[in-house]
Amino acid sequence: MRFTYIYAGVEGSAHDTRVFQHAVLSPDSSFPMPPAGKYYLVDSAYKNMPGFLAPHKGHRYQRDQFGGESGGPRGKYELFNHRHSQLRNVIERTFGVLKARFSILKGPMPNYLMNRQVELVIACCVLHNFIRDEHPHDELFARESGEDEEDYADPGAQPQQIDLSAAAQRNWNSFRMAITDHMFDHRNGRHVPH
Repeated sequence: MRFTYIYAGVEGSAHDTRVFQHAVLSPDSSFPMPPAGKYYLVDSAYKNMPGFLAPHKGHRYQRDQFGGESGGPRGKYELFNHRHSQLRNVIERTFGVLKARFSILKGPMPNYLMNRQVELVIACCVLHNFIRDEHPHDELFARESGEDEEDYADPGAQPQQIDLSAAAQRNWNSFRMAITDHMFDHRNGRHVPH
């Protein structure tokens, strides 16, 4: 439940995908790409591309869509999406902890100059990470943490390069499909060797 990158100062009406593209692709943004073999989970608004694993479009995704009469995930795409959604939920919980601790972020932001607002957001995120590192049993974190969370980053790992070529895109889609197939086979008791 840590922030690995903060891109503050963009107007609130800017579309998430535009902000994301600028943060990731702009050379001056210093975006920390994940090391090879790792990836960020992104929601369906974003493209499935190397370093960023998106759910399968056109299939149920949100956790609340799997309750009630509709039952659990049916088919491999829904299973992948359901598990993807469960893992992405840590992002929502992390923002919940941040806003619970720093009520100034709940909005509306006081009428400060824009650069002061940016500094406030960054300071709150830095303090959030400091508390997470120094007080791992903090009450807010304990209440929101999941059992399967892992705050681990190998400081020596080399970040992967952004590759938006058609070949890289095909490989990344194949990678997502391999994960999807493995999850489905494992759930159904078909243990296929890697």
